[in-house]
Amino acid sequence: MKRRIYTEDHEAFRAVVRTFLEKEVLPHYEQWEKDGIVSREAWLAAGRQGLLGIAVDEEYGGGGNPDFRYGAVLAEEFTRAGTPGLALGLHNDIIGPYLTSLATDEQKRRWLPGFCSGETITAIAMTEPGAGSDLQGIRTTAEDRGDHWVLNGSKTFISNGILADLVVVVARTTPEGGAHGLSLLVVERGAEGFERGRNLDKIGQKSQDTAELFFHDVRVPKENLLGDLNGAFIHLMTNLAQERMAIAVAGIAAAEHLLEITTTYVKEREAFGRPLSRLQHIRFEIAEMATECAVTRAFLDRCIEEHANGALDAVDASMAKWWATELQKKVADRCLQLHGGYGYMTEFPVARAYTDGRIQTIYGGTTEIMKEIIGRSLLG
Repeated sequence: MKRRIYTEDHEAFRAVVRTFLEKEVLPHYEQWEKDGIVSREAWLAAGRQGLLGIAVDEEYGGGGNPDFRYGAVLAEEFTRAGTPGLALGLHNDIIGPYLTSLATDEQKRRWLPGFCSGETITAIAMTEPGAGSDLQGIRTTAEDRGDHWVLNGSKTFISNGILADLVVVVARTTPEGGAHGLSLLVVERGAEGFERGRNLDKIGQKSQDTAELFFHDVRVPKENLLGDLNGAFIHLMTNLAQERMAIAVAGIAAAEHLLEITTTYVKEREAFGRPLSRLQHIRFEIAEMATECAVTRAFLDRCIEEHANGALDAVDASMAKWWATELQKKVADRCLQLHGGYGYMTEFPVARAYTDGRIQTIYGGTTEIMKEIIGRSLLG
């Protein structure tokens, strides 16, 4: 079915993204995978091309366009290119809303120009060694010392953790923490006592730096409180729908791309003297995946449109996230199987897509958490 959610402006933006990928990302991506980190120059290039801060007001150097569909185009094209390591979606769609909706005018003047130019790379630090999806379990503390906070604790699995110049840290600002005692504090590169641990060795997304972060009596100025004191839980819940939508958009785009390259492969690959595509089992596999992708795409496009209009709720976002990412995982496994031994070779896109995509059902809230949110909405 023809997609109807994008205008000519969105498609013109898609062409810009594809050109950027061809010139600034794909020629360097293999080296970034070996290095375990992308080049800062790529971030600066993205800034020059207008791919950062799309929703940020023009006075701070942004695009001034909050339409989520531009972020969706970016996610689709980066997914099709197989280049998740340059985490522009994390920067724009996940961290950006915290800065645009919660920052004071003074904070916006300090942080947003660099955010849009690529000079300031961002991260958000929620997960801890003992606390993942359960925000009640956060142990990192921030003690009020009058004109500053003293931050202590550690975080792990932090995307952009090595490169980040600005880290939004979730910390307990009351002894009990939990839903009524967490705040967002912004820690800047170079703060005394702020240390980065290992660039973690993952099974996929090798070029996306993912790190441990440590905070030892870090002095955080009072003016670096982001949003309301003890209001982090509400702030996080408000922004999670967009985070989950961004992940879901990448999930269906990945499934569709894997189906496309596998369909081509089985037409060309021969077994027993004829193309694999002539075997009924192969045709049924392709038919099932194509149908699953088409049905999922219809729902996802509706969700994208609803979110662009400010009407998407947390339950629909949770449905989109768990369904699209579980489909991505299933399609990746089946497509790798249809490639046979070649599917296990890293030189084939399906192999990298298999390992790169496995995290999709985990970060942004696991599939199990998504089902719990949906179930509670229906059953109380």
